Amino acid sequence: MKRAALLVAAASAFVYLGLHARAADDPAETGVFALFKFEQEIGEERYDIRTSGGSSTLTSRFSFTDRGTPVPLDTTLQFDRDLVPLHFTIHGDVARISKIDAEVTLTDGTAAIREGAATRSEPAPAGAFTLAGYAPPSLQMTFMRFWAARGRPKSVPLLPHGTARVEPRGRDDVSVDGRRIVLDRYSVDGVVWGHETLWLDTDGRLAALVSQDAEFDHFEASRPELKPAIPQLVARAASDGMAAMAETAAAEIPAASPAVAIVGATILEMTGAKPVPNGTVVIREGRISAVGPSSRVTVPAQAVVVRAAGKTVMPGLWDMHAHFEQVEWGPIYLAAGVTTVRDVGNELEFITAVRDAVAAGKGLGPRMLLAGVIDGPGPRGLGLARAATPDEGRRWVDRYHDTGFDQIKIYSSVTLDVLRAITAEAHKLGMTVTGHVPNSMNVLTAIDAGLDQVNHAEYLGEAAGVDPQTVIAALKRHGTVVDPTLSLYELLARRLDQPIDSFEPGFRKIAPELEAPLSGFGTPAGMAARSRAQLNDSLALVNRLHRAGVPIVAGTDQSVPGHSLHRELELYVQAGFAPFDALAAATVVPARVMKKIADSGTIEKGKRGDLIVLDGDPLSDVRNTRRIYRVITNGRVFDPASLWRSVGFQP
Repeated sequence: MKRAALLVAAASAFVYLGLHARAADDPAETGVFALFKFEQEIGEERYDIRTSGGSSTLTSRFSFTDRGTPVPLDTTLQFDRDLVPLHFTIHGDVARISKIDAEVTLTDGTAAIREGAATRSEPAPAGAFTLAGYAPPSLQMTFMRFWAARGRPKSVPLLPHGTARVEPRGRDDVSVDGRRIVLDRYSVDGVVWGHETLWLDTDGRLAALVSQDAEFDHFEASRPELKPAIPQLVARAASDGMAAMAETAAAEIPAASPAVAIVGATILEMTGAKPVPNGTVVIREGRISAVGPSSRVTVPAQAVVVRAAGKTVMPGLWDMHAHFEQVEWGPIYLAAGVTTVRDVGNELEFITAVRDAVAAGKGLGPRMLLAGVIDGPGPRGLGLARAATPDEGRRWVDRYHDTGFDQIKIYSSVTLDVLRAITAEAHKLGMTVTGHVPNSMNVLTAIDAGLDQVNHAEYLGEAAGVDPQTVIAALKRHGTVVDPTLSLYELLARRLDQPIDSFEPGFRKIAPELEAPLSGFGTPAGMAARSRAQLNDSLALVNRLHRAGVPIVAGTDQSVPGHSLHRELELYVQAGFAPFDALAAATVVPARVMKKIADSGTIEKGKRGDLIVLDGDPLSDVRNTRRIYRVITNGRVFDPASLWRSVGFQP
C-alpha cells in the first residue's frame, strides 16, 4: 500500500475509533483475534477501545490454553487523539513458563517505568510507543496505526525498552472458502527477538500475524474470518522471512569458493585416530578432497586459505533436538558452529519452506533433517497432526514421508495402538521414529512398540517410575538412541535468583529482547533443591547410559540460542564423559544414527566440507568449542562475529 493510502487508512481508523463524543460505556471499536500455536487454535483475544474526553483506552483480554496450561494476559493502553501513548500496563503470562508485569506512564516527556518490583524514570524518546513482552495482537494493531500516522518511519523507539523496525514486504492474495482476499505484508523487528510478519487489510486493519511466543514456539493470530488461511500465511511468512534474512545478511555472506584450504591447524578427524598437528584440509566444490599433514597436502592455487596455526579444525556440530521456529535460528546455528540440525517438531508448511530455501541457497542456515510431529487428541495435544486411530497415524506418516521428512516425532498424547501403527508404517517406509514417551505408557512399553529414539532424559530414570538398569538393558537390546537435553533441564532447575550467566556465559551475549523471557526459566526457591537433585540424577544416568554403550546424541530443545549446545557438551563432561566422547555426541554419533555417516560426521576425503575452526583444543577443555574462529559449509567461510551481529547478539 502506498504512503498516501496508508495515511488515509490511518485517518479513517481514527474516525472509526470514534474520537468524537461517545458515552463512556459505548466502545468505539471491539474485536476478536483467534489465537493459534503450531497452527492449532487454542484461544482468543478480545479487545475494545473506549473514548473519554480527549483520550481513548484499549483493553485487551488475551487467553489460551497450551497443552493443558492456561496462559492469561491482560493489557491496557491509554492514548491521546494522535495515538500517542499515555499509560500502558501488561500483566500475566506470555508463555507457559514466562510471566510479565510492566507499566509505563508518560507525562511531559518523562517515562515512569515499572518492571516487576523495579522502577525507574527516564526521558521518553521522541515518537516512542509502548509495547512489551510478546505483545497481544490488538497492541500490534495499534502500533501499526501509530506507525502509519507518523509517516511510516523506519524505526520507532519502544518503552519500556527497545526499538521496532517496520518494513513493507509486498502484497499477498489468500484464498478463503473460494474468496480472494488481498493483504499487505509487513515485517516487524524488535518487538520480540527477530522478525514477525503482519498483514493489514485494504482498510489498514490488522488482519493476521505470524510470530513466536516466549518459549520460541510458533504463535499465530488472525481475524476469525481468516482462520482457514493460517497455513497459507505461515508458509508465506517462512519463505519471505528467509528471503529477508538473506537480504539483511547479504553483506555478511561470503561468496562460495570452488576451493577452500584450512592450513596449519591441528586436525581432529573424530574417527578415533590421533589428532594431526600442523595439518591441512582442502575442500573442493563443498567436499573434502585432501586431508593430512601440511607437508603432504597441496593447496590449490585458487583456494580461499584459512590460516589456522595454533587452532583446531573439527567436523561441524550437530544439534539433534532443534526447533527451527523462526528464521533467525539459521545465522545463530551457523555462528555457533552447528552445520546440521535435526528439527524434531514444527509446522509442516513453515519448516518445509525453510528447508527448501536453505537447500536452494535462498536462505541462511545449516543442513536440515526433519522429524514430523504426531500427537493424539485431547486438550493436552500439540499442533494439527493428530492421530486418534491407527489409520490416522499411518496417514500422517505417509504425508510426512511424501514431503521429504527423515523421521517421525511422537508427542505425549499418542496411544499405544496408534504408536504401534506409526512405527510400523515408518519402518516400512525406511524412516525411524523419535520422540517423547507418551503419557499413557512408560519407556519400556514405548520402545517395545517401536520407538527408535527417545527425546529427554526425564523418561528414563526412577522419577519416571522405571528401574534404570532395566531401561538400560532394554535400550541396548533395541539399539535405542537418546538425546538427553540436559542443558534445558539445567536452565529449568536453576533458582530464579541464580544468574543464568553463572553457568551459561552465552546469556551475556543474547539479543536484548530475549533477556526477560529467558529469565523466566527456572524454579522457585522452595522447589529448587529438589529440581537440582533431579538434574544431578539425570547427569549420573546419562553417564551410565553412555558407559553401557547406549548412543547419546547432543541436542538443546531451545534454551539459550546458539550457546546451549556447547553447554550440553560441557554437562556431558561434568557427568563423566571423556571430552572426545562428548564431542562425538555432536558429530560422528548423530551422523551414524541418522544414516549420514558416509557423508558427514568426520573429516575424511569425500565427505562434505562442513567444518569448524576453533581457537583452542576441545580435547583439553571441551569449553573451547565455544571459541569458534571460522565456520565452513557449502564452500563458504563464515566469520561467526558477523552472523551473531546479524540477529542482534554480541559476538
